[in-house]
Amino acid sequence: MDRKLKDSYSNLYGSGTSFLGSPILQERLTSRQLKVKPKAANVCGLQLADLVAHPSRQEVLLDNDLIKKKGVTFGQQICEILRRDKYLRDRKSGRIEGYGKKMLP
Repeated sequence: MDRKLKDSYSNLYGSGTSFLGSPILQERLTSRQLKVKPKAANVCGLQLADLVAHPSRQEVLLDNDLIKKKGVTFGQQICEILRRDKYLRDRKSGRIEGYGKKMLP
């Protein structure tokens, strides 16, 4: 699993995406290589990333009817903060979809 993740990162770093070119990513990323730490290392930054990433993923899956809603969760509170304050938006319409939230294949 770590090998696939590292390969994906290298590809992203070298080629960019259809949304961001590699020069922009390389300007902002701090390393050519992804440094993977085991979960057992309990790194604070990784804990924070998990706290944000999992609810964000769940929300995108919900929005696309790929999973069923499970009632009120702590993750929904995190997503509310992201929607309200953090996601990139279209400057004219204020729309988040396709700007701050994307469903990628």
